[in-house]
Amino acid sequence: MATISNSHSAATPTQRATELTTGADIVIQSLVNLGVETIFAYPGGCSMPLHQSLIRFQDKLRTILPRHEQGGGFAAQGVARSTGEVGVCMATSGPGATNLVTAIADAKLDSIPLVAISAQVPVKAIGTDAFQETPIVEVCRGITKHHYLVTKVEDLARVIKEAFLIAATGRPGPVLIDIPKSVQLESCVPDYDPPLNLPGYTFEKPRAKPEQINQIVAAIRLAKRPVIYAGGGIVLAEASEALRKFVRKTGIPTTTTVMGLGVFPGTDPLSLDMLGMHGSVYANYAVDEADLLIALGVRFDDRVTGKVEEFCKHGKIIHVDVDASELNKNKPTHIPICSDVKFVLEELNRIVEPPEDISAWVQQCQQWKQEEPFKFDTSYPGITQQLAIQELWKLTAERDPIISVGVGQHQMWAAQYFKFSQPRRWLSSSGLGTMGFGLPAAMGAQVANPDRLVIDIDGDGSYLMNIQEMATCLCEKIPVKVLLLNNQHLGMVVQWEDRFMQGTRAHTYLGPVDNPEARGQGDGISPPQRYPNFVDVARGFGWGASYIKDRADLVPALEAMIDYDGPYLLDVEVPYQEHVLPMIPGGHTVKDIIKE
Repeated sequence: MATISNSHSAATPTQRATELTTGADIVIQSLVNLGVETIFAYPGGCSMPLHQSLIRFQDKLRTILPRHEQGGGFAAQGVARSTGEVGVCMATSGPGATNLVTAIADAKLDSIPLVAISAQVPVKAIGTDAFQETPIVEVCRGITKHHYLVTKVEDLARVIKEAFLIAATGRPGPVLIDIPKSVQLESCVPDYDPPLNLPGYTFEKPRAKPEQINQIVAAIRLAKRPVIYAGGGIVLAEASEALRKFVRKTGIPTTTTVMGLGVFPGTDPLSLDMLGMHGSVYANYAVDEADLLIALGVRFDDRVTGKVEEFCKHGKIIHVDVDASELNKNKPTHIPICSDVKFVLEELNRIVEPPEDISAWVQQCQQWKQEEPFKFDTSYPGITQQLAIQELWKLTAERDPIISVGVGQHQMWAAQYFKFSQPRRWLSSSGLGTMGFGLPAAMGAQVANPDRLVIDIDGDGSYLMNIQEMATCLCEKIPVKVLLLNNQHLGMVVQWEDRFMQGTRAHTYLGPVDNPEARGQGDGISPPQRYPNFVDVARGFGWGASYIKDRADLVPALEAMIDYDGPYLLDVEVPYQEHVLPMIPGGHTVKDIIKE
């Protein structure tokens, strides 16, 4: 973890060393100076000097050895997403570096502050196709906010400092630092507070002009059917309290993106919950009929808009975002404002007045909410995914847990049925949709929040992709809990097969291959033996674990999971025939919404 000071200098007093210091020690000392407390790092031949330095600094900086570099990258994201600080991961050259690529791309799409350090072959070997050489800067050029290949030891302290500032300021994002082994071994007298070399980069947050604030105020005053559409930018700007005050002052119904869950309490009467492909019917109806859409810290993603030209077709749109490139990129708007969203909300809260009369509109939204709630089959004799998540929320709501998820149906059900009241409690790979995200993200969040309850709600397909991090949790004493909703299938793809591919199973069944009926066309059958046996797997990793399939066992099993002293996996047998509803098919509109 790292906290960047407003003065753009190191977190500790300026240090100008007087002795020759190796590049490896300069890197690690720089991390310590910047306030980093934990690094997720996997060693290799080219990164050995850095790891030797980490040993020398172990009383100041905790190094956690993930069991895969991707797991380390997602764990660093878990730190960043749950705290707002910069997460740090490190890998060796070649395959180590390329194993970080997915985590870097994930951070880029979700605007997560991440510094990824990769080792590289010695400077003289670059370009020779040396053993374990990959041009990782070139590989990651399109998925980083910025990137460095450091060829001079004298540049290391400056580059580390710049990387953290770039990752954390403006619209956050990942920064890659590639450090050849020769540079790690060379020495210089370092300056840990060097002048920056960032021509054209500004650390000042853009601020809306007074006339733009007045435009918003005027539009709100005249609106008859306004809706607030809040996204992950509210989380990144630490603007949740300002948003809540704005909603209280105006009385405007509010919906969020999947990245924005928690910025406004899901239990509030004015909450319309999430909108988009698997969002609530009432949120999608409200946005479709709104005459004013106040979009705050969002990017009009296709999973929200569907057919973009039909999205809020008859309403005026205000779009506030810190990144000018997002304005009018996907959806042309009437009042585009490049600004820190917290500043805009605070300015609005000083002068905004409620719309003249939106009581009928609020009543209409409440009516839709009553008529079209999230719902599932409560008569099913076993345990459905929705029931398991709903019961988990009821049991843990007062403990304010951090919830991570993998990617798939369980991710959307968690977004629907777990009601978040605060930001940074929901960790989801939203833009890239990376399976395998849940466990390592929970691991990082638990490390950064040791006294909090951290639960990964996962699916069996997604969980298997980074299951090796169970070893990390045991060895590092990281007591994460896993609610595994096990349907033996790639559930979201199965849903699309059922809806749009006549139910043909095309490699979406995860059970034994000697079950052809489950693999072929048709409804399939429940496998005679569940595979793998996750309870045995978990216990093999030293975890507590149990398996349930009967509804009567659900709450006691959840309580046992929560109360267990250490990491624990609860394997819950759930049906694979369940679909996430409502659903707006990709590229369609709210008029095509599937409810049953």
